[in-house]
Amino acid sequence: MLNPDQILHAIPHAFRTMEAPGGMPGGKVRDFYLLPDGKRRVLITTDRLSAFDRVIGLIPYKGQILNQLSAWWFAQTADIVPNHFISAPDPNVTIARESKPILLEVVVRGYITGVTRTSLWTRYEAGERNIYGIDFPDGLRKNQPLHTPLITPTTKANEGHDQRLTTREVVEKGYLDAATWERVQAAALALFKRGQEVAARGGLILVDTKYEFGIDAQTGELLLIDEIHTPDSSRYWNADTYTDRIAMGLEPENFDKELVRLWYGAQGYKGDGEPPAMSDEIIIATSERYQLVYEHLTGQEFIPASYPADDRIEAALKDL
Repeated sequence: MLNPDQILHAIPHAFRTMEAPGGMPGGKVRDFYLLPDGKRRVLITTDRLSAFDRVIGLIPYKGQILNQLSAWWFAQTADIVPNHFISAPDPNVTIARESKPILLEVVVRGYITGVTRTSLWTRYEAGERNIYGIDFPDGLRKNQPLHTPLITPTTKANEGHDQRLTTREVVEKGYLDAATWERVQAAALALFKRGQEVAARGGLILVDTKYEFGIDAQTGELLLIDEIHTPDSSRYWNADTYTDRIAMGLEPENFDKELVRLWYGAQGYKGDGEPPAMSDEIIIATSERYQLVYEHLTGQEFIPASYPADDRIEAALKDL
């Protein structure tokens, strides 16, 4: 893992986007384009950090970690559900099967926690007892495990923020037919179980995560797409210190971008208006957390790719 001085030196070179004629379409974290054969999509994972439904800065090596960790997880879970991964010609690049995304984020939660407006604990602390169509009893404490993992789907509202849905509304509102939704839910719960088992072997707790699914453009097959069990899409805690910290009334030691959310919360920012710029200290700490998660889960040392990223990525893609 890189030391703080190495990360600090990399901050000015963090990978924001590919320089392409006319630009390139992209989401909050990835830039992408369809190859001429119409069957494959290039996904370029940048160092952009998304929180509160917006891009708030760049974290050195984050894109590489997300891309390589997702590729690793796709291999670990291919027996549960097919996925879109074909190859990774560069540490920041995935070649994927083209698919039509299902317009849902399938969030699986194993604990009651969180600080954002869509989190279980935020709604529960505000007095709600029916959240995402699920009844919760009085007396729950923040960060405690749920009796069983729960699926809480969301979709994007018109203003671009996550909109909560109940599992019944997914079918009632026409997002999916009942049979496909059953398959998606079964796959999500099986993926989460596998994720918790693998995380436990690495000394981590997989607290919650989100999955995205699509339909293969050629075959009509249900696919797991986007990313899986990364520090961007998942919440991880340190298993070794969890029990003691909860007993002392402390927050669990997190290994994900919750570190950033908590830092913003300490600045008084909850997601409305323009966020303050991240300090070098929080950027370094976040990069370290991402690297640690990668190493804990895979059991492999993180080897950073070279910066600037544009030239090596362009070379990797030129013959596609």
